Amino acid sequence: MPAGFKTTDYHTAFARYEAVRHRLPEAGTPRVTHRAANLAEIADHFDALLLDAFGVLNIGEAPVPGAPERLAELRSLGKELRVLTNAASVPVQDLLAKYHRLGFDFTLEEVVSSRQVLIAAAAKAPARHWGVILPEGSDTDDLADLDHRLLTTDPADYDAVEGFLFLGSKGWSPEHQEILTKSLAKAPRPFWIGNPDLVAPRETGFSVEPGFFAHDIADSLAIAPTFFGKPFDNAFDMALATLPPEIPRNRVFMVGDSPHTDILGGNAAGLKSVLLTPYGFLTGQDVEQVLDQCEIRPDYQLAAI
Repeated sequence: MPAGFKTTDYHTAFARYEAVRHRLPEAGTPRVTHRAANLAEIADHFDALLLDAFGVLNIGEAPVPGAPERLAELRSLGKELRVLTNAASVPVQDLLAKYHRLGFDFTLEEVVSSRQVLIAAAAKAPARHWGVILPEGSDTDDLADLDHRLLTTDPADYDAVEGFLFLGSKGWSPEHQEILTKSLAKAPRPFWIGNPDLVAPRETGFSVEPGFFAHDIADSLAIAPTFFGKPFDNAFDMALATLPPEIPRNRVFMVGDSPHTDILGGNAAGLKSVLLTPYGFLTGQDVEQVLDQCEIRPDYQLAAI
């Protein structure tokens, strides 16, 4: 069972990411990391950016210092900007509204969330009665075309569905985890995860995300969840499809704060990768030591956006 259901610490999260590497994409060819001051300094090398949200655009409910201004500068240079986020607990329209409140000028077409990736896959899959895991009171308008029910703590509801969509873990408890584990043990069914992250950086630490709980169940039951979002190719495929087709992959940079999601995923997708270190997953850590430990290296390491 995960160390904590609400928060955890960096070292626990890093160790867990390393323990589940067999379920993540391969790291690929080792890369040489170049240092730069900020994105403006390397702007001549890219035509488009895929931007993580937590730790790159925002820290919880506050913008990363200088991020709105930097992206406005890059947009004025003709750069294509896309948000690629694993935030799956709310519809993409809610994410866009949040980014606008924080001072960013993204359009709806410029935001791709792992929730969208999962919903698109479910729409193409055989029809099922899905059990949806989300915080109580969540907006589910974008799930209207899927046959589904929201799961609470009634074991009968878990046993009645034909598959699970795990989108948000706020309020998830040991009781919920036990009910889900027992239901899947009795009758293995599709187990789809809309947020592969183990943790997300907040103002006061790390929140524990759906990926943490999914890997715990996968370990205990020896089942294979299906993950939607970074570092998996389904998220990158959807984001890249929104870019002008003439932009080659080596001119698209993935900017993130986490080696195991943003950098690993960008590298596996054939993109250049940029690690932003001050505000997200690696805040306060010896970055070189971390990269040596996990052997996931970005093409660029930045001290500021």
